[in-house]
Amino acid sequence: MKTILITGCSTGIGYYCATNLHKEGYRVIASCKQQSDVDTLTKQGLTCIQLDLACNKSIHEGFNLALELCNGQLDALFNNGAYGQPGAVEDLPTDALRAQFEVNVFSWHTMTNLAVKHMRTRGTGRIIHNSSVLGLVALPYRGAYNASKFALEGLADTMRMELSNTNIQVSLIEPGPILSKFRENALHAFMRNINVKNSAHTENYQKQLNRLESDSTPQAFTLGPDAVYKKLLHALNAKTAKPRYYVTFPTYLMGYLKRLLSTRMLDKVLLKTK
Repeated sequence: MKTILITGCSTGIGYYCATNLHKEGYRVIASCKQQSDVDTLTKQGLTCIQLDLACNKSIHEGFNLALELCNGQLDALFNNGAYGQPGAVEDLPTDALRAQFEVNVFSWHTMTNLAVKHMRTRGTGRIIHNSSVLGLVALPYRGAYNASKFALEGLADTMRMELSNTNIQVSLIEPGPILSKFRENALHAFMRNINVKNSAHTENYQKQLNRLESDSTPQAFTLGPDAVYKKLLHALNAKTAKPRYYVTFPTYLMGYLKRLLSTRMLDKVLLKTK
């Protein structure tokens, strides 16, 4: 029985992957920030721990508890818990950018290093990061999130090479739009940190608010979390996991256009999607 630790399991991709891997026969240790979500998942039969990715102490305590729960036999880590901070770069408070990196990059770095140290003693392991199409290309008004995913991909690519002489494999999953509470959480971050009225981008911000507040039909090419789950299964079970897994049409398209177009031509395409 393989054991996997998954972060960010209260909703969306993390919840779907945790519950379905459990059904598949994996020993799943799910983590959530809020104790109420931990209680909910526990009642559903999952092993769930509280782990706040914004707190270094909580990360270390949560990881150590996970090792205890699996008797020191952790096979895989799926870094998934993250959020998006919208806003133009010039309007973005540095503290808001710092908070974005704290959760989306630094906590994942800490979790990964703890896992790799453990996996080296076992001689095997899988590290899977849930990145984004915005780790491949940048979109306007998503600068903090873009930067966090670009940083994540740089760390993952480097670590993959540094671990090439071991049996520890590192993979990136790069989804485009997926059904989740991502927009809802991004809206809260936007309202908390961006001064809309005193910005040169006020007009465009209204478009962003309309997008984030919309509860209508999801944007084009949106898939369910099962699309990510399929890639996760391959990354866990393949003899040689892929370095990257594209999910959704926009990711495949942007990966292709990035290779085909000049930077300025790609900018023109991306500006139409803002």
